[in-house]
Amino acid sequence: MDIINALKDEFKLQLWQVENVVKLLEEGNTVPFIARYRKEAHGTLNDQVIRQLSEKLEYLKNLEKRREEVRNLISGQDKLTDEISLSLDRAKTISEIDDIYRPFRPKKKTRASVAKEKGLEPLADAIFAQKKDSPAPLEMAAEFIDTEKGVPDAEAALQGAMDIIAENVSDDPEIRRRLRGLFTSFGIINVVAADNDAENVYTNYYDFSEPVSKIAGHRVLAIDRGEKEGFLKVSVTLDPLKAANVINLVILKSNGSPCNETVRLAGSDAYNRLIYPSIEREIRKMLTDTAAENAIKVFALNTKELLLQSPVKGKTVIGLDPGYRTGCKVAVVDKTGKVLDTGVIYVTHSEAQKEQAKHILKRFISMYSADCISIGNGTASKETEIFVSELLREISADVSYLVVSEAGASVYSASELAAKEFPQYDVALRSAVSIARRLQDPLAELVKIDPKAIGVGQYQHDMPKKELDAALDAVIEDAVNSVGVDLNTASMPLLSRVSGINSTTAKNIVGYREENGEFRKRSDLKKVPKLGPKAFEQCAGFLRVSESAEKLDNTGVHPESYTAAEKLLNLFSYTKDDIGSEDIKSIGAKVTLAGEETVAQKLDIGVPTLRDIIKELISPCRDPRDELPPPLLRTDVMEIKDLKPGMEMKGTVRNVTDFGAFVDISVHQDGLVHISQITNRFIKHPSEVLKVGQVITVWVLSVDIKKQRISLTMIPERGAAAAGSES
Repeated sequence: MDIINALKDEFKLQLWQVENVVKLLEEGNTVPFIARYRKEAHGTLNDQVIRQLSEKLEYLKNLEKRREEVRNLISGQDKLTDEISLSLDRAKTISEIDDIYRPFRPKKKTRASVAKEKGLEPLADAIFAQKKDSPAPLEMAAEFIDTEKGVPDAEAALQGAMDIIAENVSDDPEIRRRLRGLFTSFGIINVVAADNDAENVYTNYYDFSEPVSKIAGHRVLAIDRGEKEGFLKVSVTLDPLKAANVINLVILKSNGSPCNETVRLAGSDAYNRLIYPSIEREIRKMLTDTAAENAIKVFALNTKELLLQSPVKGKTVIGLDPGYRTGCKVAVVDKTGKVLDTGVIYVTHSEAQKEQAKHILKRFISMYSADCISIGNGTASKETEIFVSELLREISADVSYLVVSEAGASVYSASELAAKEFPQYDVALRSAVSIARRLQDPLAELVKIDPKAIGVGQYQHDMPKKELDAALDAVIEDAVNSVGVDLNTASMPLLSRVSGINSTTAKNIVGYREENGEFRKRSDLKKVPKLGPKAFEQCAGFLRVSESAEKLDNTGVHPESYTAAEKLLNLFSYTKDDIGSEDIKSIGAKVTLAGEETVAQKLDIGVPTLRDIIKELISPCRDPRDELPPPLLRTDVMEIKDLKPGMEMKGTVRNVTDFGAFVDISVHQDGLVHISQITNRFIKHPSEVLKVGQVITVWVLSVDIKKQRISLTMIPERGAAAAGSES
């Protein structure tokens, strides 16, 4: 296979684009570096396309490796023919290659292998040949009676020959390919209760069936989990006549041979005993793999949106980690994330304790000029939110609050990293600090936590660990590098996600910083142990040094382009002191007037790099998150019993799944906007319209207080209809 051309065709790119991306990847360049600093080489492809191309490249390499392995294995048995070799060359998936290898794979003892040991293979070949004038199969079988070999009569010989034919039919790659296609197109998933019909979360699947071609991924994952937990029994069925027709079309000769019926029976046995169980397992695996792949994509997308939520910058925040028995832990964090104070208040106990809690929070708000209160959404969150809402009505200060997801906060607070970061605080107080910082800078705080603990996916604990970890690592890497990192304040977990930096290098950077003080310029990175020229090339552009005397060190301009940036400034009579000023905003227009191609040639760079340099000179330290709507801060609170059909509300998307989105409308229980309620137009997935952290307008469709379920719609007329039906 020509891998380069295969990639070109699949991604609909020019040959030079694919060749250059593959070359850059094989040279050890990271996806963020290639996407940001090698745009001329690939024609400004975005990081998602480059990453997908990288993943497909690895798959095709593994495919080629498997192709040659199988070719060598068959050749080693002296059974490689031109026909088999051609089939291997044409195979486009590892599954097809494995089908070709199946007849040659060493097998454990089978009915067919036993029959071959008894010398019955010639009989099987003669019957399968189905010559028009051949004797009846039983007559031919009589010639193979051999009591010493365990063939006492003609019937036993015939059965052994049929076992051999059945195994050969089962190993036929063409038959398997056709049947696999039939199961995919016409198969039915059937689900029943395993042992009893007791009420549980899988009750909806106790008598369930759906075509293989239509079943949704989240249903596949739910069924898999129900089966694993022993509640469900699952099977995949296909009309037997369809299967028989496929097999007979391949193995039967329409010549009226006396052997036709025997071959047909052997084919039927092959399907029922060998092929069907195998294909059923394949189809189940295919469904699970596809569902898992899509779920991982959704999880990764949600994680990226969560990481890139708009930060609440320049605010002093009070973080509250709610609790009943042990109280609500409090941490006051200044604008830079430094912990100013901590404490414990009791908001669910006596009135006296609640008044004492108010006194403490009012003192913190006044003493530290707090701007926001960040409340974790765990145990006692609702009571804490009501308490905070009452408190804010009693003070004149302009303070608002936000309920944030505390998923993973307990994991972080008990970690070695948290212990090193806050040795003076106990686990609970560290969690309150994390909750406060999540409002200030979600990205910097959430990278400290295993993304699987963040909880913005579906069935993430059922996903293949290797694939899930790889997808989430890629998402975090892309998010961190799209924002950029302050070299002098970034934590080790944040640094380890920067292009070209691994955990060891990140640890060395922090160690160098602790030993030598702040980095004074980007080039000081070269002094960090184990951070060589290649690593410096990959990471330098994504690291900012605001303290540097070199103004470009605090921009996204890569050091390799400093000379070009300086020439550009000189060309239009600017200096480095003008970077980020009001005056320099006109440089883009001046370059356009002079001609981008002309200016780029003078600077010895490409037009994409020129455009990127201009953006950085105009807006150094540009944070793409600043362009997003800010989070929805609140001062009041509602309860689920206050909701009425048709009520219009603002909410924040907390999770996006295959079937809809969960929205926080500040009643403690998230409401569900089903995919059918997102828009009037057809969409394949909610992520086409919604993303985690997005603030949206919704209308209440229905409320089930007993089951704590809230149904929402984003379609105004349906909200109006719900209000009308209520009245």
